[in-house]
Amino acid sequence: MLFSQELWQRNLNLYQKILDLPFNQELANGTLDKEAFCHYVIQDAQYLVAYGRVLAVAAAKAFEADDIMQFSDAAKIAIVVERSLHDDFMKNFGVTKEEFKNTPLTLAGHHYTSFLTATAWSESYPVVLAALLPCFWIYAEVGKDIVNKSIPNNPYQAWIDTYAGEEFHTAVRNVIATVDKVAARCDADTLEKMHAAYTMGAKLEWLFWDSAYHQRQWLGLDHI
Repeated sequence: MLFSQELWQRNLNLYQKILDLPFNQELANGTLDKEAFCHYVIQDAQYLVAYGRVLAVAAAKAFEADDIMQFSDAAKIAIVVERSLHDDFMKNFGVTKEEFKNTPLTLAGHHYTSFLTATAWSESYPVVLAALLPCFWIYAEVGKDIVNKSIPNNPYQAWIDTYAGEEFHTAVRNVIATVDKVAARCDADTLEKMHAAYTMGAKLEWLFWDSAYHQRQWLGLDHI
């Protein structure tokens, strides 16, 4: 069994919990509250800047030249997508530049980006890849699931299409292949660290979506 297949099987129940989140269910049927979606987009744009930085660190730590190019390109794409959120989704849903600028990361967003950043600087290349993988893979699978359930004239169709498109899925398959290639040369201790990093990333994906749905901030610490 490939390492990626083992990763997926170990975390299958967690993936199902992500699919079952009200955010994703209501996104598919077009009933998601606009404020919850805007909250999500603002947080996602901020998250992607941190994610881009971590991808750049992965490129710097990569074992092979092809991997350096792969993750350097991915870092650039993360920032391009972040800017497109400003130019497209935020604009279309009435989120101003001032609102975005003045909205800090929530507790969930801060936790997720801090985990990725700490992993990037303190762990080996294989573990960094495992921490990055949930954002690629889970988004692709959730996008595939949602596009199959999406109603006609869904107000969120443009976002759904972004993560369900073939271009994104090709990139995800390439990242999975790189993870398997790297895992094949790792010892047992490193593989377990990779499993732990992937599972934590997947849990934080769940937390990020759940937090967006409830528009949670800092759980009572917002005005301190």
